[in-house]
Amino acid sequence: MRVLFLVQGEGRGHLTQALSLAQILKTAGHDVIGALVGVTAERGVPAFFSEKFTAPITPLFSPGLVYNAGNNSLEPFKTTVQAIRSMRPFWQSLQQVRDTIETQRPDVVVNFYEMLGGLTYALFRPSVPMICIAHQYFAFHSNFQRPKGQWFYRQAFKINTRLTCFGAQELLALSFDKQADEPGQRVRVVPPLLRQELTDLKPTDGDFLLAYVTQPGLRSELMKAHLQHPTVRMDGFHSGVTAPDQVIDETLTYHAIDGKRFLEFMARCKAVITTAGFESVCEAAYLGKPALMIPQPNHFEQACNAIDGQRAGVGVAASHFDLEQLLKAIPNYDSTVSERFRAWHAQGYFLFLAALNRAIMPKSKPSGGFFWTRMRHILRS
Repeated sequence: MRVLFLVQGEGRGHLTQALSLAQILKTAGHDVIGALVGVTAERGVPAFFSEKFTAPITPLFSPGLVYNAGNNSLEPFKTTVQAIRSMRPFWQSLQQVRDTIETQRPDVVVNFYEMLGGLTYALFRPSVPMICIAHQYFAFHSNFQRPKGQWFYRQAFKINTRLTCFGAQELLALSFDKQADEPGQRVRVVPPLLRQELTDLKPTDGDFLLAYVTQPGLRSELMKAHLQHPTVRMDGFHSGVTAPDQVIDETLTYHAIDGKRFLEFMARCKAVITTAGFESVCEAAYLGKPALMIPQPNHFEQACNAIDGQRAGVGVAASHFDLEQLLKAIPNYDSTVSERFRAWHAQGYFLFLAALNRAIMPKSKPSGGFFWTRMRHILRS
């Protein structure tokens, strides 16, 4: 089977999922012939992906999300305005996606939440089948957890998610735990896609809290929490650190962003403090580490992730850096949550391969109903 990837380049979650599926396909003897990755002028293809992905990578312009420079909150209006202003290069990218599909003729296209994929299939209708993979597709499931209110952000999230999956045969919704499929919505619930570097780790019980803080506001909250709890050891990874390690005092150390080191620290920590990105919360769950999930402001998807993660027992949702809430939750963390999560994750190999096989199976043509079926029978007799 020859597979072409379309990957949203925003953040690391979808790129990491693409790497994980590529490992599964390689193990099963299939070929990933390339990846079309959505980028912007400010955000290229990250090194962690280009260094690990073995097939050719083609960066394509795709409008990104706009965040407030002060507090890192998502700004939907500015995101929309920027997308409108970028229509010309975006149209060129759509044409390039269409041409790549028709030239390379993969057996199936796998789209990791990239809008270029959904709009290409809506406008040009390529003949190659496409399936879409993302946690966001769980929004079309009846058990989807969502915060109260936030009508505008909820609608913007649903519209954006719809735009990524036009023409898809199936939507593979990554989930913290097993849920029933909803064929009427094209939704099949599947386990998270986690990188092999994580699954190879052996977790131990550490004595420190691990924080992943990309938001400027969270960095100041981390320091505030440290001053309130000076005896609690914390290690924080954030983009403002240039040296590998920056010791603040005996119980607080900052580290430069490094994906491999972060996972190693996660395997040894007591608990994790992070935004409510699906990928990082799943990594903590796999390693048996409770998570304090702090959604980015105005980020509807992360608000949903935090609620759903709390429902699944992988951590606690918080509106801010609430260290007290996490310290109270740690003694009550149910270790069997991680065992169930690992068992659910182990089913992924077969479920993803089954989905790809379904996508390339010949589809029977509709019969046209009783009347036309009966007429064809009469004409043949």
